[in-house]
Amino acid sequence: MRQSVHKLAVQTKGRALYEFTDKVLRWLAAENFSVGMLTVYCRHTSASLLIQENADPDVQTDLQNYFEEIAPESDRYIHSAEGPDDMPAHLRAALTQTSLSIPIVDGRPVLGTWQGIYLFEHRTRPHTREIVLHVIGE
Repeated sequence: MRQSVHKLAVQTKGRALYEFTDKVLRWLAAENFSVGMLTVYCRHTSASLLIQENADPDVQTDLQNYFEEIAPESDRYIHSAEGPDDMPAHLRAALTQTSLSIPIVDGRPVLGTWQGIYLFEHRTRPHTREIVLHVIGE
């Protein structure tokens, strides 16, 4: 049994979903694990992670629209230290996840045919988001 850790950066241009499955696949292939468990972790409180469909972009649009409805920018929030998108970003992150666990079989994450790994940026301005990858296995 062995393990490996890697940090990667995901550049965002504002509120949207950013697929980074390819970065995970490249790193994992270089690490040469045949079986194990991959943890993907987002080090931010105003962005989150999703495993979501990567075939139809309408899914991403509908997800963004849904979160706009349930956590809109508003003056009703007490916390607004970084602007009107600050607290809605925290709410959206709280309703999603900051960590994913994905089994590894035959050296690849066991994702469905149409599944991809996404960073869900909840802020309106660009950011560089740090993602930590950890794999344990053999």
